[in-house]
Amino acid sequence: MSKPLTSTVIGLGAMGWGAAVSLLRAGLPTRGVDIRPDVLARFDAEGGKAFASPADAVADADVVFVYVVNAAQAEAVLFGDNGAVTTARPGTIFANCVTVAPSAAIAIARRLEAAGMVALDTPVSGGAVRAAAGEITIMASGPSAAFDAIAPAIEAISARVFRLGEEVGTAARVKMINQLLAGVHMATAAEAITLAARLGIDLKTMHEVISASAGNSWMFENRGIHIVDGDYATHSAVDIFVKDLGIVRDEAAAFGFPTVITEAALSLFQEASAAGMGREDDAMLAKMLADKVGMPAPGRAPEKDKAS
Repeated sequence: MSKPLTSTVIGLGAMGWGAAVSLLRAGLPTRGVDIRPDVLARFDAEGGKAFASPADAVADADVVFVYVVNAAQAEAVLFGDNGAVTTARPGTIFANCVTVAPSAAIAIARRLEAAGMVALDTPVSGGAVRAAAGEITIMASGPSAAFDAIAPAIEAISARVFRLGEEVGTAARVKMINQLLAGVHMATAAEAITLAARLGIDLKTMHEVISASAGNSWMFENRGIHIVDGDYATHSAVDIFVKDLGIVRDEAAAFGFPTVITEAALSLFQEASAAGMGREDDAMLAKMLADKVGMPAPGRAPEKDKAS
């Protein structure tokens, strides 16, 4: 029998954690890297091997999945002190799952290739629940032979894989368009639900109606229900869309393309971040809009909102 594919997952946040435990569930030896001791302890309890340093976790890995927050963090865990590239074997496959600007995805891939590694562009979508179930969507570009070589790992973490060609950066461009829509839809959902609350419409009924109608979006149906239920616990932070919509704006500007709707949504996320909500749930846009007209956040009674 051939040796099972060995994977390393750098970054055990919501999405990276889901990937790592899905790999373990598939019977693939998996190393997890994170800076948080409690997360490493949890991963060790799941049967994985936990490491605080990327350099310590990749020496015999066949594939390294990178699940950090942004391009700067990706560069640090790959090329910085104790970065993965310092100890990875030549020819190790690196799958960059971070949502970054296409230009950054290409630059990171070129640095990996210059170091003798194989680079794949693999941004993901689907949220923490799908990640934990091994059912994310992967937008993938890069060498076909590398994807074929890590097929068991890809199958373990995903429900759908869109192979978008051999050119690194193509997948990042597609993910950028996805984030444009997701961010705009989230901002619109917050505005629509808050307006409905202002008009005295029953929010649960409204959500059910819209979810079955032409105005629906995945963000409205999946994330909007948190607003309807008054659930403002952090599932996906405001600052994620500050980053992602900023990428859309900047990359589009480089091509001379206007992004009027993107910038309107981005301004709401930026306003929420500036008000101290950056690490809070993106549903907090609804609370911010409600505050503007002196009403409780949707889904919350006045006394509950005042006590929060």
